[in-house]
Amino acid sequence: MQDTTYDVRIYKTEVRKGVKVNTYTVRWKTDRKSWKEAFRNKAQAESFIAELRSAVNRGEAFSVRTGRPASWSRRENAMTWYTFSLEYAAAKWPFASPNHRRGIAEALTDATEALLTTASGGPSRSELRAALRGWAYSGRLQKGDTEPPEDLTHALRWLERNTIDMAALDPEAKGPELARAVVDRLSVKQNGKPAASSTAIRKRVTFNNALEYACERRILSGNPLQRVKLHRPRTAKTLDMRVVVNPEQASRLLDAVRRQGKRGPRMVAFYAVMYYAALRPEEAVDLRPEHLVSLPDEGWGEMELTHAEPRSGSRWTNSGKARDRQPLKHRAEGETRPVPIHPDLVRILREHIETFEIKPGQRLFTGPRGGIMTDRTYLGVWHDARAEALTAAESASPLAQRPYDLRHAALSTWLAAGVPPAQVSLWGGNSIGVLLQIYAKVIAGLAEAAKHRISEAMETDKRTLASDAGTPPEPSPEQPEGGEGKAA
Repeated sequence: MQDTTYDVRIYKTEVRKGVKVNTYTVRWKTDRKSWKEAFRNKAQAESFIAELRSAVNRGEAFSVRTGRPASWSRRENAMTWYTFSLEYAAAKWPFASPNHRRGIAEALTDATEALLTTASGGPSRSELRAALRGWAYSGRLQKGDTEPPEDLTHALRWLERNTIDMAALDPEAKGPELARAVVDRLSVKQNGKPAASSTAIRKRVTFNNALEYACERRILSGNPLQRVKLHRPRTAKTLDMRVVVNPEQASRLLDAVRRQGKRGPRMVAFYAVMYYAALRPEEAVDLRPEHLVSLPDEGWGEMELTHAEPRSGSRWTNSGKARDRQPLKHRAEGETRPVPIHPDLVRILREHIETFEIKPGQRLFTGPRGGIMTDRTYLGVWHDARAEALTAAESASPLAQRPYDLRHAALSTWLAAGVPPAQVSLWGGNSIGVLLQIYAKVIAGLAEAAKHRISEAMETDKRTLASDAGTPPEPSPEQPEGGEGKAA
């Protein structure tokens, strides 16, 4: 008896109406044997029957044992990139932050585009990306869905059969060639233009991690990327000092924010905590009265940060909300961060709490209706205030283009004032290494002052040693021999 046959007949889909749901049954015959496959919705049934007909039209042989195209059987016995990517995303999901989950999905979606076996006869690019990023790498994991949305079913079924086998990625096969193709795709945007260096590097790291996971699972004998000589994109590692505002410019900006309708007065203190206390926007969003340890009538106060609420998007968080409350960046659960409150900021915060009657436990910064501060809201107000407050030349420059630049101004000010980097690192929530790298230009600008302080310290040590030894000290460079200097 032969294992395959070309004698295939496909019949009309049967619909069985139930009390709650309908059942759609696809029936077909190979040689003399009848087969059927039931589906919960019409789109799934139509997608399946379309694939059967496509196989017949291509002249494919059907398996007598399974009733399906023989090529499907070969696929079932091998792990495809699509199947592997689903496993990798699921393995990473429980331990990744919402933003990291989104980054993994973006990288895997781009990589999948480069690892298709064909582009003909498939869904559109937008449909494939929606199926991958919108369900396969997110909704399926977040909600535990076993059935995809009806409008994505066809794209997902097509992906199941049209991505390369993982065996092809082995270093001894076409792995290096395919890995380079993926890296090339990760290095550009959807429109083909070069992606930002930081974005390209982040996606490369995710792809490399996925390949290492495949090695760990013994799906691959080695990582093909290790055999590819890659060009590492250059990234700007130091702060562009043109974005940093000075005190007079900051004052103009905060005054302009206050004039932005009903929302403006509520947001003055929001931007002020970034400028005076170097808070990140996600830290300011979470700020509550209990974080303000001290707000004295005069002098410096102090706050103790405990959490942040970065905006990741509802499909990436455990709660299904756009923001999830998380530990502070670079800190473990339960760790806190002290931040000094400048006297001007103390005044602004006291006024804000009194004006808007903020009670303990409430957020300091909300919308007019009490809702959470959204990035769309605070970015819109910031751009309007910037256009009003800055001169034409300032507006055309990178100066304070983003609210985050106010944090850069705060950290730069602290460093320029001579605060030790270790202290700035503690207050600002950066590692010392990152701080010294990003704000290297600020620190370099303090070189002459630092040299002068070193010279003064050494001169003081010399005089102290000479005094202890009972010998007259040598005159200082500013003090000529023979007594007091003469007036010029």
